[in-house]
Amino acid sequence: MNTLKTIGMIALLVIDLVIIIAVLLQSAKSYGLSGSITGNADTYFGQGKNKSSDVKLKKWTKIGAIVFLIASLVLSILINRL
Repeated sequence: MNTLKTIGMIALLVIDLVIIIAVLLQSAKSYGLSGSITGNADTYFGQGKNKSSDVKLKKWTKIGAIVFLIASLVLSILINRL
């Protein structure tokens, strides 16, 4: 049973890394003070590419968060029962 706990902890670590990478790769929603001074320099075509990748990253973030929540609950139940 100790190996099952170890596998669960490693799985949580991998899920954590996926969530962290997905969040860090997403573009910022606001450009702060520099964006308000210089204006929006993106073209119409450039925004479409960025939005499609952001949609995919948001999807992976949501999936990762749900899987992390379920895996955490299962692991905590497993640890408390054993």
